[in-house]
Amino acid sequence: MATIVDVAAAAGVSTSTVSYVLSGKRTISPATRSRVHRAIAELGYRPHAGARALASNRTDVIGLVAPLREDVDVNVIMQFVRSVTTTARGHDLDVLLLTKEEDAGLRRVSAGSLVDGLLVMDIEADDPRVEVLTGLDRPTVLIGVPRDPRGLSCVDFDFVGAARTVVTHLSALGHQRIAFLASPPRALDRHAGYAERVRDGFLDAARAAGVEAVHQPCEPGPAGVRRALDAVRAGLPGVGALVVHNEAALPALLALLAEEGLSVPGDVSIVTIAASAGDELPRPLTSLTVPVPEIGRTAVEMLVARIGGERTAETRLLGARLEDRGSTAAPRG
Repeated sequence: MATIVDVAAAAGVSTSTVSYVLSGKRTISPATRSRVHRAIAELGYRPHAGARALASNRTDVIGLVAPLREDVDVNVIMQFVRSVTTTARGHDLDVLLLTKEEDAGLRRVSAGSLVDGLLVMDIEADDPRVEVLTGLDRPTVLIGVPRDPRGLSCVDFDFVGAARTVVTHLSALGHQRIAFLASPPRALDRHAGYAERVRDGFLDAARAAGVEAVHQPCEPGPAGVRRALDAVRAGLPGVGALVVHNEAALPALLALLAEEGLSVPGDVSIVTIAASAGDELPRPLTSLTVPVPEIGRTAVEMLVARIGGERTAETRLLGARLEDRGSTAAPRG
């Protein structure tokens, strides 16, 4: 593989002159520049990414900020990572994954010109990173929607619309008592945007439909699911339908209902709002599947547009259809 030394020797110049031709930092005579480019072509030399970045003020790298907090489902995060990296590859972009939460990392990456733009995940309602991001000289797209985006573009799932859809579906079947098994308490304590938006959408839809409803945070393990179900039954006796927005809790929930001798949908109707169809579960569940691949792809395309000069901020909310897989039915009696 040819090196910069080989190019310099072939062109009859110093290695620093080759660097200046690549970076454009100094004026080089047309004749010398031509010799350097001819040597590069003949030798098949591929400049280091850093040199290309100096010449174009581009790194061809985007940053994906995906904090791995205790209350997030890592499987869902990795679905987003896969979608973002696959789409970025189609734009000849690499992805730098940032998993820490602190603001200093954002400033360091931006100040060091390590990336051309940033995608930021797991947005909280009043996310302190938003203020930091607005002060950075880097195009940014949020995967999530804060209360005040402050001029940043956002893309996410339409959680409010999803909650309305599932409540409408269950109330049309005749259910008058519906419980929502939600994200772990920590997600709500830190005001995770998705957790608050789907909660508010569910409770608003229940009020509009005239049905009784309870929203219950839920830890994913067997003990956490048991506590959540006990709380639901204490707060809403006779509940006959569950909306679950907590993928990790589904195996324990189905196992617990089976232990109690309760059938789905005969005794309990279940609808999920989840990032996967749950093909690995003991039985199919009616669901609204969060379109993670589409959200990731849209986020990258929006960021590429902003890197290319687009300055108009926008918020896009992607929807999904309810897939009836036979886990809901009219209540008994």
